[in-house]
Amino acid sequence: MEQFVKTRSVARPTQLAIFISILAIAARLILIDQPYIDNWSWRQSDVAAIARNYLQSGFHFAHPQIDWAGDGPGFVGTEFPILPFLAAICYKFFGVHEWIGRIQGVILFAASLPFFFLLVRDTWHGLPAHGPSTGYRRRFAETAASWALFFYSFAPLNLFTSREFMPDVPSLSLALIGLYFFLRYCHAIRDSRIAWSPAGELMPYRANGESVAGRWLIASAGFISLALLIKLPTAIIGAPLLYLAVAAVHDRPTSSDLSNGGRRPALQNLMVRLVARWELWLFALITLAPPAIWYWHAHEIAEKFYPHHFFGAGGIRIMSASWYWKIAKQITTSSLTPVLFALATAGAFMTRSTTEPAGAERRGREGPRGLMSREASQSTRAGLFHFWLAAMIIFIVVAGYGNRHQWYQLPLVPIAAALAGAACASLASKISARSVRITLSILLAGSFSILAFHYVRPFYQPSAVQLRDLGLELRRTTPGNSLIVAADNGDPTIFYYAERKGWHFLEKNGIYDGNPGDNQQLIVDLEQLRGRGATHLVFISSTFWWLDYYHEFAEHLAQRTTPLEATPEFRIYKLNLARE
Repeated sequence: MEQFVKTRSVARPTQLAIFISILAIAARLILIDQPYIDNWSWRQSDVAAIARNYLQSGFHFAHPQIDWAGDGPGFVGTEFPILPFLAAICYKFFGVHEWIGRIQGVILFAASLPFFFLLVRDTWHGLPAHGPSTGYRRRFAETAASWALFFYSFAPLNLFTSREFMPDVPSLSLALIGLYFFLRYCHAIRDSRIAWSPAGELMPYRANGESVAGRWLIASAGFISLALLIKLPTAIIGAPLLYLAVAAVHDRPTSSDLSNGGRRPALQNLMVRLVARWELWLFALITLAPPAIWYWHAHEIAEKFYPHHFFGAGGIRIMSASWYWKIAKQITTSSLTPVLFALATAGAFMTRSTTEPAGAERRGREGPRGLMSREASQSTRAGLFHFWLAAMIIFIVVAGYGNRHQWYQLPLVPIAAALAGAACASLASKISARSVRITLSILLAGSFSILAFHYVRPFYQPSAVQLRDLGLELRRTTPGNSLIVAADNGDPTIFYYAERKGWHFLEKNGIYDGNPGDNQQLIVDLEQLRGRGATHLVFISSTFWWLDYYHEFAEHLAQRTTPLEATPEFRIYKLNLARE
């Protein structure tokens, strides 16, 4: 990897990138010790429960446990649980604290920053429409990368998600690192066959190029494999990887190309060359085999153990137009901000028109015997963000139901940031007055920052405070072996802070089953759970209405329970022993 810090001096773009990175990391340390009470409390509480169960029940890595399986062991099929496992190890030394889980996302986000900067810089370098000189193209790429890093760091969705105890940002960060290494592999295999001098003259064959390329490829495979293990939907990264692989084979001349005037291969021959590259098969094996093994194991765990739950199952479902319209509005506002969305849209069109040199412009960029120069070769790779964007759009449509969770749109942040960075660099290149460029840059950065702050604030709202309060009260007042039935809207935060096991209410085969349809459904489910050893029943304010609306159920409670505590936030009942 190219060094951020030079030996003798630090370039201005690098200084700016370091400054942005420091601000980005500092912003994520705000409220780093906040309890899991924000809008995504339920997802974090599940991960945190797995971490604590590792600590309390033994470090059985392959058997992650949740708290809402009642009298069962609670083994579930999840992503590769390296994050809660590492948190559990830290718990042994520092105790159980929320910041331990949250800091993992911050660390991996920070690790991705230099790689994302370099990925954008190397992708946009060589666009033929942005000036004839190498220095001009370098300045354009550095400007684009600086803006992209800024947008990536402070887009509301990424700003919030990267300090949550969730696998999404760690997976995305590892995927970005792997994508950058794959881009370096593509550069290396092109240069291993033929290289160009700065003057455009043909240089001798580089004998060590293939070994250099192999190291980049193995590193890329390792990072992307871990990214898929941590979060399977990150497999969408396959779209830009495939694009880069095809572009690399297209740009890499063979002996027949050299003897054929440098003409590019036909599509059929191009695919044959791609399939014939054995190292790409090795890359696929390293990348896909570990996730395939783990997710097969996770599926077996879900099939074998109650509540037979596999995290993320059921998300593949095409929804109504209104559903997607809601997601689209969410993306343009609280995920990206209108400013970033508008710039990314402009950047997508600006860069699309310059991803492939054509006509006289292409001929002017060719080297001896018709072969493309290094800059022309790099320009063919500028479409990787377009392919990634297309894959994300398809994913959002096909997994429409799963995308009700906003964090599934997280990969749109680096895509939009890269495209917006190119738009900013393109606009800056058209303004000759330095003072005007600086003024407009300040206005743009300021407006984006204000909007980002406006849209990120609701994410931090402590919407699950009453769940935590109820959990802490249960931990204080109930025996450690109590089994709690919780009318909690499916949020396991109560169980996590109570340090008790139990069931969501209503439930069906252990899985939360929503609001009741009638009195009988409530009574039957409660009696079944009471028969399995449930000791307490709790309600939160948003489920109090059950007691008012379902009169027969309320009468049943009066006969079978003893009220222990009632507040405006929650109610706790002691269940009488089940009758034989």
